[in-house]
Amino acid sequence: MIAAGAVVAATSLMLAGCGTKASETDSATAESCVDTSGPTIKVGSLNSLSGTMAISEVTVRDAIALAVEEINADGGVLGKQIELIGEDGASEPTVFAEKAEKLISSDCVAAVFGGWTSSSRKAMLPVFESNNALLYYPVQYEGLESSPNIFYTGATTNQQIVPALDYLKEQGVKSLYLVGSDYVFPQTANRIIKAYAEANGIEIKGEDYTPLGSTDFSTIVNKVRNSGADAVFNTLNGDSNVAFFREYRNVGLTPEQMPVISVSIAEEEIGGIGVENIAGQLTAWNYYETVDTPENKKFVEAYKEKYGRNKPTSDPMEAAYTSVYLWKNTVEKAGSFDVDKVKEAADGVTFDAPEGLVTLDGENHHITKTARIGQIRPDGLIYTIWESPGPIEPDPYLKSYPWAAGLSN
Repeated sequence: MIAAGAVVAATSLMLAGCGTKASETDSATAESCVDTSGPTIKVGSLNSLSGTMAISEVTVRDAIALAVEEINADGGVLGKQIELIGEDGASEPTVFAEKAEKLISSDCVAAVFGGWTSSSRKAMLPVFESNNALLYYPVQYEGLESSPNIFYTGATTNQQIVPALDYLKEQGVKSLYLVGSDYVFPQTANRIIKAYAEANGIEIKGEDYTPLGSTDFSTIVNKVRNSGADAVFNTLNGDSNVAFFREYRNVGLTPEQMPVISVSIAEEEIGGIGVENIAGQLTAWNYYETVDTPENKKFVEAYKEKYGRNKPTSDPMEAAYTSVYLWKNTVEKAGSFDVDKVKEAADGVTFDAPEGLVTLDGENHHITKTARIGQIRPDGLIYTIWESPGPIEPDPYLKSYPWAAGLSN
């Protein structure tokens, strides 16, 4: 016999995967074990510290720890010091779900910060909903989702992928080749890209997927080279990017000849790929280490002071750092660590983040973000070459785009 909770979790996961609001699913009401009686409050960090995604996620964990340290030094949250409990998701969605359950039910944390791949998020979503707990998810993703128990502090589609496509169109790109990892985010992102392309007269020359962790790109890169595409839209994740860009350069493809725009490569990954293999290529994010704001200069200095002068900052880790402060500000607005009170207080909560001012949307639990197209330079850093006039309101279901009708079904 299948347990009722398992049915709820499975139903929630399937509906969320189809673009249905997770808040429309039936989730069990769980009794919280969060202890607010003492001088400390527990929160969790859940990131891949091993496996193919560790190249990206270790720095996210580090940024969460930095934010906790700063907040504690400034008096904590509602007068309580934060106790951070870290877990390794090991690049496996099932492990993320298991560790999320542990953090919520055994460690009794008030919130969890982490996740990277959409597969990990979708695996955790029913765990947080059935326990009525809070997850702060810091990475750009494919959109078409919202949950009353998840705050999305990375970009949704209209804050990253759509601006990237608008930029390419403005540059005269009339054809694209799509390359991605074989899981939720790239597949859904490419559905959106193809809908945009059809509405905007852009030809899709090819579409290829490869398992996470793949290292053989000879066939795919040759197909890309022979396609005659104007540009490549890259949704590969993790260390597969190392092999892809090395092979790209090996066959003589250059940014001038056929540029690649990536949505999952940040400063941290450039060193692993080798700057000589990727200099000149494009990225679409909301934050770079080179963003010129007082808040960012303070953040970069604090991060390098703690973790090493050679350690770069990047978009996902900045979004994770921001998420801890947004949780703090929301808790203080609510005057409580209670999950329902935190959710009720969320709308309009702001933070002067390193990327710029961000504001929580209480309805869809996403935040406003400034879109930035960057170019990777030989010094290994990414420099903004275009940015939106101001923060973009989150539109996870792309309701404001006629060409996107039907994508969330």
